Amino acid sequence: MTKQQATWSPYDFNGGTCVAIAGADYCVIAADTRMSTGYSILTRDYSKICKLTEKGLLASSGFQADIRALQKQLAARHLIYQHQHNKQMSCPGMAQLLSNTLYYKRFFPYYAFNVLGGLDNDGMGCVFTYDAVGSYERVGYSSQGSGAKLIMPFLDNQLKSPSPLLLPAKDAVTPLSEIEAVDLVKTAFASATERDIYTGDKLEVVILNKEGIRREYMELRKD
Repeated sequence: MTKQQATWSPYDFNGGTCVAIAGADYCVIAADTRMSTGYSILTRDYSKICKLTEKGLLASSGFQADIRALQKQLAARHLIYQHQHNKQMSCPGMAQLLSNTLYYKRFFPYYAFNVLGGLDNDGMGCVFTYDAVGSYERVGYSSQGSGAKLIMPFLDNQLKSPSPLLLPAKDAVTPLSEIEAVDLVKTAFASATERDIYTGDKLEVVILNKEGIRREYMELRKD
C-alpha cells in the first residue's frame, strides 16, 4: 500500500493575462478580469490593473494574494516618497522601486508577474516588464500571465521592436496611433481567449496620455 502524504503550497496560480504597449505620447495597459484556481472560476470581474501614480499603472498576474500585498507595499513606499519630496514618483522611478521591492523578497518571492506602463518625464510612453525576482527591462510592448505565450508572438509580428544591440540606440515605442494600439490589444485578447482557459470574461483597457486616464471594456468568452 502506497503511503499518501498531504502537501501544502504557500502559492496558488490565479491565471489571467496582462498586456502593455507604449506609444509616442500614450501608453495602453490591458488585462482580463477572470480570476481562477485550477478548473474553477473564483470571480469574473476582478481588475488586475492598479493605479500607482498619476502617470504609472501596474498590471499583474499570478497569485492574487501576493499581488495585493505587493500593491500595498508599493503604495506605502510611494506615500513616504510624496511626504519627503512633495511630488509624485515618476514612472521610471516607480519601475526601479518595483524592481527593488521584488528583489528584496527573492528568497521567498512574490508570485507576481508584472507589467508597469505609463509616461516618462518627457511625456513618452514607457513599458517595463519583470520577472518574479525583480529583473526588469524597458520595452515597447510586453505581455505577462497565462496567455502571454499566445499574445507575445502576435505582438512581435505586428510591432517588431528594434534590437537593443543596434547602434545608435532606437526608441522602443511603437509606431501605432493610440486607436490602432487599442484595437491591436483587443484583437490579441480575443484570440488568446479562444485557447487559454484562464483568460476570459471581460477585457479592461486603460489608456494613459497627457489628458489623463480613460478606460474601455470589451466582453470576452465566458466559457
